[in-house]
Amino acid sequence: MIGLIGIVLSLILLMYLAYKGFSVIVLAPLLALFAVAWSGLSNELLGFYSQIFMTGLGGYIIKYFPLFLLGAIFGKLMDDSGSARTIAHFFVHKLGHHRAMLSIVLSCAILTYGGVSLFVVGFAVFPIAAALFRELDIPKRLIPGAIVLGALTFTMTALPGTPAIQNAIPMPFFSTDLYAAPGLGIIASIFILITGMWWLNRRVTTAKAQGEGYGQHHEPEQSKPQLDQNDPSLIKAFIPIFVVIISNLLLSKIIFPSMNTAYLATDKFGNTSLSSVIGLWAIVCALVLACIAIIILNWKNITDIRDSIQQGVSSSFLPIFNTASEVGYGSVIASLAGFLILRDFLVGLSPNNPLISEAIVINVLAGITGSASGGLSIALNTMGETYRNLAVEHGISLELMHRVASMASGALDSLPHNGAVITIIALCGLTHKQSYYDMFIVCVVIPLIALIGVITLGTLFGSF
Repeated sequence: MIGLIGIVLSLILLMYLAYKGFSVIVLAPLLALFAVAWSGLSNELLGFYSQIFMTGLGGYIIKYFPLFLLGAIFGKLMDDSGSARTIAHFFVHKLGHHRAMLSIVLSCAILTYGGVSLFVVGFAVFPIAAALFRELDIPKRLIPGAIVLGALTFTMTALPGTPAIQNAIPMPFFSTDLYAAPGLGIIASIFILITGMWWLNRRVTTAKAQGEGYGQHHEPEQSKPQLDQNDPSLIKAFIPIFVVIISNLLLSKIIFPSMNTAYLATDKFGNTSLSSVIGLWAIVCALVLACIAIIILNWKNITDIRDSIQQGVSSSFLPIFNTASEVGYGSVIASLAGFLILRDFLVGLSPNNPLISEAIVINVLAGITGSASGGLSIALNTMGETYRNLAVEHGISLELMHRVASMASGALDSLPHNGAVITIIALCGLTHKQSYYDMFIVCVVIPLIALIGVITLGTLFGSF
């Protein structure tokens, strides 16, 4: 029981100090060792650090670094080539000003579903949104809600095929791919989009009825639309996104399954199977092909290709080390005796339906860490095998376990201390007080309702 108290205290401190702005890379090992010391194992601190924490951290980087790296490079190339701006402007002009909110949401959704990072999307879309909302006298405080609805909800966790890391992490644990439980994922995505749009449009209507307009704001530099006659055509802008989506589907469903991969079962390759790596192989290859496509199509548009790639490489380091440090923290916590009590309690929350327990555990950990990928990684690295065995025992589809795990990571993660939430609010030149309420509704409340719906449908009808 003493060890369990130490674990709970370390989790509370992790959440509090991360919210205060301390680096997770520093916090994670310190608080993991705090839990070790509290458990009465002070003489084993260095062993826990070098053999458990660093092993967990290193294992995560080995497995997922290509996704973070290629995703960052792809996003930077989409930004520097002007492709992201072209796509955003297309939706604004195609849907018209009377659908301003929908045009911003769909712009973000298409870009993130195509593999562009939230931060690139934010910088590309915000200037357009600010100009459009100012022209139509729509409150500026609603822009963050529109951006996160398109970028941080259904295209991050629910829509089948999304290359987001939150959809990739469950693959090796459940031997699935990015298209796990496609029917349920599509239903959840439609629900989140429609409900989120209803909420945001309702807020616009209410604001107009109360006489509230765009407001007086000191606009940050990014709010000035950066139109460039050298930006690529719409077809050129969309091709890399199509490359990601189509090549990922073909590689994971047709090409790789038809190849002779028996060699994977040998000692040289870790006695693994194609099913455990096919999802990662597919998205890595798809992103490589997409990056090549951008460079070929926009050779003259990108001022310095070498610099764009280097900036993409540099921007990938902090996100993966943040998440990997949280995984190392989880590895240490899972090795403590007190964790067995916590694990049995969490599994016992719904002994006959591990989907419920899985959803609760991942949501809570994502909320504590303020990170969807961090909470998801900790949960599956510590309890992934347990949930896989429970799924088999209760006859639950592993694809359903994957979809629930992915969606569960994208709800409570968006509490006020979430890095993406803070970044988007700052980018828009607003405060939490002004804009977080709508972000909370579209990023936390609505995804939670969708998650409950998927669990209910999956329990009644199985995976589809």
